[in-house]
Amino acid sequence: MSDFTRTIHLTVNGEAHRCKVAPRQHLVDFLREDLGLTGSHLGCEHGVCGACTVRLDGRVVRGCLVLAVQADGRSVETVEGLSEGGSVRDLQDAFVARNALQCGYCTPGMLMAAAELLETRPDATRDEVRVAISGNYCRCTGYQAIVDAVCDVLARRKAAGAEAPVTAAVVSIGAGARP
Repeated sequence: MSDFTRTIHLTVNGEAHRCKVAPRQHLVDFLREDLGLTGSHLGCEHGVCGACTVRLDGRVVRGCLVLAVQADGRSVETVEGLSEGGSVRDLQDAFVARNALQCGYCTPGMLMAAAELLETRPDATRDEVRVAISGNYCRCTGYQAIVDAVCDVLARRKAAGAEAPVTAAVVSIGAGARP
């Protein structure tokens, strides 16, 4: 880190942080190196592969294209936070069942993209699933298993009715409410 740093305040996975960062340090590097959150991976470092995908104020972004100083005063959610909340447990299980995570390098970005789709498009078609994950490269699976896993979850959640996603969201924010 250079001699010149800036202090930032941000919330990561629901926890407040006050940290000094170099002005040109990327968000994904900050998360991995300073906070030890290694779920988001570094791939292309050009925003193309999706391995560094995180949520910034609820929107999916590429952590390699956002500077840590740009997250000052904002909220970041990583794959660790997404997983800890339990709202994607069914998605993680489907990835395992469908062998959609062979080497696992793309999996965090795929989970982030798929979770966003599940939240915003619960009636998504198979083609819409393909589009939703198209910004994430996978060199192992050929994408078919990943699409199958996401479609399985869409179908299960739809069959379970509107309560399944709402219940998961309530649990993930720790509201303590019972479904």
